[in-house]
Amino acid sequence: MYSLELPANRQGEVYHRYVLGLYDLLERLVTENPDVLFEGCSGGGGRFDAGMLYYTPQIWTSDNTDPVDRLFIQYGTSFCYPVSSMGAHVSAIPNHQTGRITPLNTRGVVAMSGTFGYELDMNKMTEEEKEVVKNQVETYKRNYDLINYGSYYRLTNPYSKDRFVAWQFVSKDQKKSLVSFVLTKPEHNPPVINIKLQGLQPNKHYCVVGTDECYTGDALMKAGYRLKEQFGDYTAVQIELEMC
Repeated sequence: MYSLELPANRQGEVYHRYVLGLYDLLERLVTENPDVLFEGCSGGGGRFDAGMLYYTPQIWTSDNTDPVDRLFIQYGTSFCYPVSSMGAHVSAIPNHQTGRITPLNTRGVVAMSGTFGYELDMNKMTEEEKEVVKNQVETYKRNYDLINYGSYYRLTNPYSKDRFVAWQFVSKDQKKSLVSFVLTKPEHNPPVINIKLQGLQPNKHYCVVGTDECYTGDALMKAGYRLKEQFGDYTAVQIELEMC
């Protein structure tokens, strides 16, 4: 971007002046419309910055909504920005960016590590898929405060050679936790997966919601939670824990 109005040694001012002008416009928009949530655009990550976050507390993380790619995108973004700021959606398959086909459950689990929403034609969904969506929305609402205001733990690094990615949310009082898991590389006769959790109270007991399983926080953090064997491409699991 250049300006015919400036000499060569002042061309660097163009972007700076543009951003100052953008901030001025946003300041007026936000001040005059305090009840409107303005969402910022990702711009390939180039527009996801702390200055924009002041005016747009939610920013679209990437046009790439493929859940496998999003494991990397949202992992990297989380080092600088809170989960509550990362726009994340469940989109249609095959994915319009990569052509990849992934389960609806997996797309929901990944989107729940962001602001969570849908960008697809629900008129084309089967009744079974609509039931999955209903359960996803209920899960997100039930864990809304936990996801948006709890502590976020990266249990694995998607850039490692592990065949899965896992992350965890823990409430401020450490009484509730939500663990998410995505299988990225299915294998024949795979070894047992124990996900070592974080942020729990060691001497307290935690129940797995919907089951009769109960473990101490110490056991979950040191020995880990043993997952049932996963089959298929890009399967996902969510585990809800409550202190009992």
